Amino acid sequence: MAKVLPFQALRPATDYAKDVAALPYDVYSREEAKEAVKGKPLSFLNIDRPETQFEDGHDMYGDDVYKKADEMIQSFKEKGIFIKDEQKHYYIYELTMNGRAQNGIVALSSIDDYINGVCKKHENTVAEKEVDRINHVDVTSAQTGPIFLAYRQKQEISDLVEKVKKEPPLYDFVAEDGVKHTVWIVDDCYNETLIKAFENVEATYIADGHHRTASAVKVGLKRREEHPDYTGEEEFNYFLSVLFPDNELYIMDYNRFVKDLNGLSEKEFFGGLLNVFNVSSSEFGAPERKGIVKMYYAHQWYTLTMKEECLEDRNDPVTSLDVAYLQDLVLTPILGIEDPRVDKRISFIGGIRGLKELERLVDGKEGSVAFAMYPTSIDELLAVADAKMLMPPKSTWFEPKLRSGLFIHEIER
Repeated sequence: MAKVLPFQALRPATDYAKDVAALPYDVYSREEAKEAVKGKPLSFLNIDRPETQFEDGHDMYGDDVYKKADEMIQSFKEKGIFIKDEQKHYYIYELTMNGRAQNGIVALSSIDDYINGVCKKHENTVAEKEVDRINHVDVTSAQTGPIFLAYRQKQEISDLVEKVKKEPPLYDFVAEDGVKHTVWIVDDCYNETLIKAFENVEATYIADGHHRTASAVKVGLKRREEHPDYTGEEEFNYFLSVLFPDNELYIMDYNRFVKDLNGLSEKEFFGGLLNVFNVSSSEFGAPERKGIVKMYYAHQWYTLTMKEECLEDRNDPVTSLDVAYLQDLVLTPILGIEDPRVDKRISFIGGIRGLKELERLVDGKEGSVAFAMYPTSIDELLAVADAKMLMPPKSTWFEPKLRSGLFIHEIER
């Protein structure tokens, strides 16, 4: 069963919410982040990426950078930009994109659930990528980026969410990208109801935020070592999360762009493809179904249809994924990309950027070939996690993205 608890959120005062809310820190490069905060002193990106407050070339992982983040949080509190709720609450967070809404419950999840496998993952993390967030959480004593979790829908939770949504919202605004963000405070009279309801949820699943989760857990374990008399109820035993029912989630394609053909001629490259795909020229457009990959090469689109004989032994939750088929039968053996997590010859392009971005990259001579994927389904994600297996990196792109800064969990003050 899942331990999912209400908490006292540190959050923007209502009038500041729209200006504070920011996309997650990891969707920006250093240069993009610095440009994004120009003229936006209230944007939470200033705090999430505190190197933006320093000159170019300053060590973005220096101790003074993380101390700056803490200083800004404290300043926002002193100025009344951030306020802290007096009671423990759950919060409903609805995101609406292109007329489609999804409703999450903002709450705390247990680090022990992560350790014990109740909160399940589907990706490996890279240790060096965790260090930045570990330092950020540790120095600020605050979790500032919520973890996007999924759970198998429970009608009693859905009914309560709809009941709460009949009340006036706490926040209600449309961000610059057109996504509508609406938040309700759940009356604390429902706290016990939701605690018990989540105890009937067998597992939660990390949809987005594997590195943030691992970092929050490691800081929590560090604080346990620093407090050997801990009871398990301290704030550092939990991490900030937003939990969505699986039937409301939307996964977009996550596409691949490769810089060169691994020294192969065009004929050799296509020869390799023909061993595992039926290949035909195609018009612009995304793959129509699972088992089809679209490829853009030399100003031409192609449809790659997976061969039945190559699919016969690919029937476990991971090998049956389209992204795994491409990785195992094309990217590794043909294009020589052994570890896509670290290989600089491959880039991953989120579906939100569209297929035109793939054309731009290839036509602009930034690389040789791009592959447009059919989206991984939420059922595939849950099956992989339930089997305690791992997807290839960058298998899922969730939209819309949760905003940072709307909810902060202080783990120790």
